[in-house]
Amino acid sequence: MRDHPVVLVGPMAVGKSAVGRVLAQRTGSRFVDTDRLIVERHGTIADIFARHGEQGFRLLEAEVVAEVLVPGVVVSLGGGAVLHPRTQELLAGAVVVFLDTDLATVLPRISGDSGRPLLAGRPAERWQELYEARRPVYAALATVVVDGRGLSVRGTADAVLRALPAAPPPRTTDTSNDQTSTLADTLDTDINHEIGTQTHGD
Repeated sequence: MRDHPVVLVGPMAVGKSAVGRVLAQRTGSRFVDTDRLIVERHGTIADIFARHGEQGFRLLEAEVVAEVLVPGVVVSLGGGAVLHPRTQELLAGAVVVFLDTDLATVLPRISGDSGRPLLAGRPAERWQELYEARRPVYAALATVVVDGRGLSVRGTADAVLRALPAAPPPRTTDTSNDQTSTLADTLDTDINHEIGTQTHGD
């Protein structure tokens, strides 16, 4: 596990951040939540979506992923991060853990949550639509699949730890010719950081 980054992917509200923290604690690794890092630097995810749209957010997200994927780190990605081609390329060099779930499990977590712009208005229906569209991408990128339905955060972390030793090594990817443009240069530099706001988004 120390030789490669371990990256948690999966749908919104599956518990990637919470499981990632436990996993990092148990393995003595550093933990990075890419949504939280983006919020710390550029303001709320809802604000970034409003200013620059989903495409702009995905590009910024890919830049953060490129920065944090180093050996020995546990990384939690936003639910839609895997949609960006650059992020998909970067994940080729990581151990990718797909945390799977279902609507019944996440519904209490997303009801009334205003921090997820893609769920606005009808969270249950939108979550299911996004899950069905993205699940094939999660599965294709995954080194390991862990079903979190009915499991606590610690139980899910236990399942991940049991699965990791049997996981095949990740493919290697050459990032020396990184052509990703720097969206941060074009973002407003005075976007206010909102301390205490929800950091998760998509």
